[in-house]
Amino acid sequence: MSDRFELTEEERAGLLPSGRSRTMDNRVGWSISHLSQAGLLDRPARGQVTITAAGQDVLAAHPERVDTGVLLQFASYRDFRSRSNARVAEGEPPLSSKSDTEAASPQDLLAQAVTENRAAVEGELLKRALALPPTEFERLVVRLLEQMGYGRSGMVEHSGRSGDAGIDGIISQDPLGLDRIYLQAKRYAPDQSVQRPAIQGFVGALMGAQGDRGVFITTSSFSSGARAEAERVNARIELIDGARLAELMLRHGVGVQPETTVTLHQLDEDFFESL
Repeated sequence: MSDRFELTEEERAGLLPSGRSRTMDNRVGWSISHLSQAGLLDRPARGQVTITAAGQDVLAAHPERVDTGVLLQFASYRDFRSRSNARVAEGEPPLSSKSDTEAASPQDLLAQAVTENRAAVEGELLKRALALPPTEFERLVVRLLEQMGYGRSGMVEHSGRSGDAGIDGIISQDPLGLDRIYLQAKRYAPDQSVQRPAIQGFVGALMGAQGDRGVFITTSSFSSGARAEAERVNARIELIDGARLAELMLRHGVGVQPETTVTLHQLDEDFFESL
């Protein structure tokens, strides 16, 4: 990319203001994130990036430049931008032009960068979770609940098997295992929502285990019938869809690691008045 843009040696070596990484590396990484959100790139393994069939089509149609206007043609990218905008505080529209950026305070710019980063990472987390084999996805769910503090006085165990329609995990809230929460984890494609029969099956598994509390987690969404069924039954069923799953993973540090910490400073008027 540096050769393609004919960057000078100084531009190639240029660092971000933090001094921790090269500007070019940062820009390429961020571009990959946006292209991935649109479904034009995949990340099959660590350090590997591959172009998708959709990416090949876009490259053929726009060989010179692929910008935000092109990416907005894809629903997955529009969803990503919607998630970014949804995190902006009410009454504070997202920055959309150069003049907006120039007029914004450092706090505004930092808040915008954080919200956009969170939306991008949550999208990547969901894609990676969806790519896991069923058993590994169940283990991911168990790890998340452990990080959230469940089973702290007891234990969290993975009990499911690939293709098992029963219980995928058990949270024992006390050392004797008397207070239990049962888990069901379903790795569904985004366009395949969880329907009422799946909730009914989970409730049946709960009754078989003599349980009355359960958590049903999926990478997709729940139909209105599924949500109504969870509300109707006597057992207490908590439903976690793909968007909330990704949000919880990011919040509790599962599958992510911090990259940059920024501290903003302001003048301490009290200090000068005390002199």
